[in-house]
Amino acid sequence: MAKLILSFDGKPVKEFELDQEIITIGRKPGNDIQIDNLAVSGTHAKILTILNDSFIEDLNSTNGTLINGQRISKHALHNGEKVIIGKHSLEYVNEAEEAGEGEFEKTMIIRPGANDAPVSSETSKKLEKSIGKIAAELASAGAAGASNQSEAYLELMSGANSGKRMKITKILTTLGRPGIQVAAVTRRPLGFFLIVVDSGSYETRPMVNEKEVGTQAHPLMDSDVIEVAGVKMGFYLE
Repeated sequence: MAKLILSFDGKPVKEFELDQEIITIGRKPGNDIQIDNLAVSGTHAKILTILNDSFIEDLNSTNGTLINGQRISKHALHNGEKVIIGKHSLEYVNEAEEAGEGEFEKTMIIRPGANDAPVSSETSKKLEKSIGKIAAELASAGAAGASNQSEAYLELMSGANSGKRMKITKILTTLGRPGIQVAAVTRRPLGFFLIVVDSGSYETRPMVNEKEVGTQAHPLMDSDVIEVAGVKMGFYLE
């Protein structure tokens, strides 16, 4: 599990595990990570964690949030990076990422066949950036407040893993194959939607019930059939 190490003047103060989907940082006592310093805004920033990936967003703070000396608004965190807030630093530690076991790759549903071209690190980074931006926007829109709605799962309908189920537990679940085609199921207060992250090199865009999904989020209904990068899967509400 990823964590943040809070330091002041280069000396570690406390460690915080990123065991919640959203963690807020700020001067006020109600924050998950409270930094009692006048250089820190009341609610300064927040961190969204999806599976094993974390994204930080500055919440219009007075003095800003810095990474590598640059002021950021939204940023996908990487192992070893230090977030500077006022006179404090927060080091992001994610050993799974360092070992090359990021959940971004592990949760993809891979297109059957061994003839797919290898994916460059640049392509993966671009996709991670796109997904991070989408995730941060969903969090900003209050999508994480959708926990009381119906549960849902995907069931593979083709390939060697036909019949395998994957429960949708996060606000964003990626599907497809980097370099071929990537889509995502997003969980929002109004329900579940499919969005196209990267139409890629595949001959058609991702489809729902054999109809291509456009540039807008497509609402998902019980028993819809999703097809991404040639893989068909059923969407079911519980």
